[in-house]
Amino acid sequence: MIVVACVKQVPDTTQVKTDPVTGTLIREGVPFIVNPFDSPALEEALKLKDKYGFRVVVISMGPPNTEVTLKKALALGADDAVLLSDRVFGGADTLATSKVLAEAISKLSQEDEIAAVFCGRQSIDGDTAQVGAGIATRLGYTQLTLVDQIQELDLPIKKVKVRRKLEGRHEVVETPLPALITVVREINQPRYPTVPMRLMSGDSEVKLWNNSIMELPTELIGLEGSATQVRKIFSPERTEGEILGDGENNPDEAARLLIDAMLQKDIISI
Repeated sequence: MIVVACVKQVPDTTQVKTDPVTGTLIREGVPFIVNPFDSPALEEALKLKDKYGFRVVVISMGPPNTEVTLKKALALGADDAVLLSDRVFGGADTLATSKVLAEAISKLSQEDEIAAVFCGRQSIDGDTAQVGAGIATRLGYTQLTLVDQIQELDLPIKKVKVRRKLEGRHEVVETPLPALITVVREINQPRYPTVPMRLMSGDSEVKLWNNSIMELPTELIGLEGSATQVRKIFSPERTEGEILGDGENNPDEAARLLIDAMLQKDIISI
């Protein structure tokens, strides 16, 4: 059986700047990294491989240089890597992205049965948390989001039990396989590659699937297949605030001043 891990190569947001004239990201000279939310997803897939002998396939949609990111996944222990790269895939929003990824996973299912698909909860560049849900919907898989623990995997009856991290509580859910699981970063501590695995990954093949292989209608993918478009990216302007009272030495008085100020501006009402 196959366990799929979806990863994304993203710009290092600590070094990203915005062009004030065009409102677009300045990508020149910006290093790319593995989306930090995806590393725990890959680790969970590898842990299932260690325990049950699954074949782990890591997939990513992106430009040709995404091959570097996929080779890092092979160095960690993934068995195969597939790069979905074609100019017609470019400019995709979450709708069009989930279409390509779902079709790739469907193609993998022709080779062997899919046990589960792992995704990070979101990406640090888009922050939408929509791609995992989109893949699950397109494939008809149950989606288990915000998972912080896989409690049980019963292969004979093909069921998985997970714990979801919700606000102020946890929820335990059981569902049939295959399932799409998005994980939170607290679920594990990703492993480091060994030196032999790192050396081996340098010679490993990353499979390239362009649209000649995928054969997807161009009106459903890339910019043409996107229902949304980013018109402008900008940092919100900060207005100078007002200091009310002394919240450290006299918090009660500061709270009273704050409430009075919000009442005057009709922000709250009593």
